[in-house]
Amino acid sequence: MRLHPGSLLSSCLVTASLLLAGPGCGKKDVPTIPEEIVGSCAYHNNFAHGDQCSDYHGNWTPEQAQADCDSWGGTLKMGQACNLPEVLGYCIFEKDGRYLATSLPGSNPDDCGGATRGCEFFARGAFQAGPVCGGVDLDSSPGITGPGVFQQPVQRCEDPKAGEPQGLSPGGKVCTWEMISGATEPGRKFKDYASCDRVRTQRPYYPVGAAPDADRVDPRLQDPSYVAELGWVRSQIEATACGCCHSASAPKGPANWFLESPGNFVNSFFDTGIALGAGWIPSPELGAYQPSENNGFTRATPADPNHTIFVTTDDARMRRFFETEAAARGLTKAQFTGRETAGPLADQLRFRPSACTRGEGVTADGRVIWHGGGARYLYVLAATAASPTVPPNLDLPEGTLWRIDVPTSGTPVQSGTVRYGQLPAGLMQRQPLVGGPPALQSGQSYYLYVSADVIQPLTRCLFTAP
Repeated sequence: MRLHPGSLLSSCLVTASLLLAGPGCGKKDVPTIPEEIVGSCAYHNNFAHGDQCSDYHGNWTPEQAQADCDSWGGTLKMGQACNLPEVLGYCIFEKDGRYLATSLPGSNPDDCGGATRGCEFFARGAFQAGPVCGGVDLDSSPGITGPGVFQQPVQRCEDPKAGEPQGLSPGGKVCTWEMISGATEPGRKFKDYASCDRVRTQRPYYPVGAAPDADRVDPRLQDPSYVAELGWVRSQIEATACGCCHSASAPKGPANWFLESPGNFVNSFFDTGIALGAGWIPSPELGAYQPSENNGFTRATPADPNHTIFVTTDDARMRRFFETEAAARGLTKAQFTGRETAGPLADQLRFRPSACTRGEGVTADGRVIWHGGGARYLYVLAATAASPTVPPNLDLPEGTLWRIDVPTSGTPVQSGTVRYGQLPAGLMQRQPLVGGPPALQSGQSYYLYVSADVIQPLTRCLFTAP
């Protein structure tokens, strides 16, 4: 049981060790932890960029605790508990009688809301408040998890680099969406025509080591046919935003596999990455452009969930390459049955709201009420609408009546300060594009979805219009 509190995925490809397991999300009851402690593991959390510590309780054997701690690169102390000087609280997990209590260090009460969301929504644990958060109203705490504010995609059009042919857009420009699912024109490099800094706000990025023995001598590099296909795969990846994190040029180092890995770069993949490339693990929750909008590139969508995870111009060819790689490793499709690319994103895509229970909704005078703190995204949708997830194709589901966004540099809005259909100064209305939303019908049910940032929901429930 390896648990990563607060993490989503490093970028466009998730390795086996980063997959979150377990059903459901949202507020959970804190379980009663057995008093006897097996030990504790002190380690450095690359996602949180800080030192953390986890206590092992219950049915952990010393061997299991040691193996789990080793997977974090941590130091195990048998029979001793964590003793961090200040903690916001603890993210608690239980599986098969084994309990893990991860200390969330901090001393600022403003961070309590973010710690709670990171634990309960992203990591699917139960948050137990520590002394710092013990007296804090988590509904009003403004803390936000993740790598800063999510920057929405923009399309950048540039002149071609010296020595490169004219672009395919008007005026010979090369136009590229700055998005994790974006791609520049085939044969060019994404990082030459778009901002990787923007992309890295759209997925938590942090360095992760390559698969063991990644730089081994690979005799397949003597086969011209294999080398040609490997070169095509590399060129496809270089044209997409995957190269922003899976490269030695990434700010803190590559996220697992990387294009410059010595020898055959595909050997730096974990087995799960190979299965994702083969399309054996569905990945529609990551978002995708239509090929006509993205220089001919696309990836998995709800209508085509078994597309390779890679953004590519030729799905069949890409999947065939990774299926061949899987066969060379002795992997089978059955080994990955039921696996998901990113648990919280899949959960959100499937989520169906129930009735609001704490007065959330739109009041008779039009005020929008929610719980959980400041918001950057506010939706009112038809009761049957799908839950919003990520751009470019999953963040404005059919049935969205009204959506307003706080700009990246703006201050989140608070509950009760926004009135339905009235756009506050400095905010942006994404739906409808022109004019106001339709009037709410008295007695009819609607879906209120409010989030602190992309995939950081605060309130998501059904209310009845007054």
